[in-house]
Amino acid sequence: MEYGFGAHEFSSSGVFEVEPKSCPGFIFRRSVLLGTTNMSRVEFRSFMEHISGKYHGDTYHLIAKNCNHFTDEVCKQLTGKAIPGWVNRLARLGSFCNCLLPESIQITAVRHLPDQAAYSGKFLR
Repeated sequence: MEYGFGAHEFSSSGVFEVEPKSCPGFIFRRSVLLGTTNMSRVEFRSFMEHISGKYHGDTYHLIAKNCNHFTDEVCKQLTGKAIPGWVNRLARLGSFCNCLLPESIQITAVRHLPDQAAYSGKFLR
């Protein structure tokens, strides 16, 4: 499974799982191998449950807390490596001039589509 973070209007987790390379609304470009982890499935599920509690759908912010911030934190904790700098470059640049951006861009949400399952501590598979 592949995990992501998106926005919704509720104070529950915005972390969701989808089949790899098939997140609705996005075009898969390429995979970037960052490493591996030695966690067991049970440890991994516990890790995802814990981290998903930090990423509520109503806290999503295009510049300050987006899906790439989520991915970076997950990668750092699982492999000790950050995502490549180019992945979240636009958000980083936007943070320097956030006060100049229209509010609609600052709070733009990536909405879950109905067929996406939010992570609630129980996996679909």
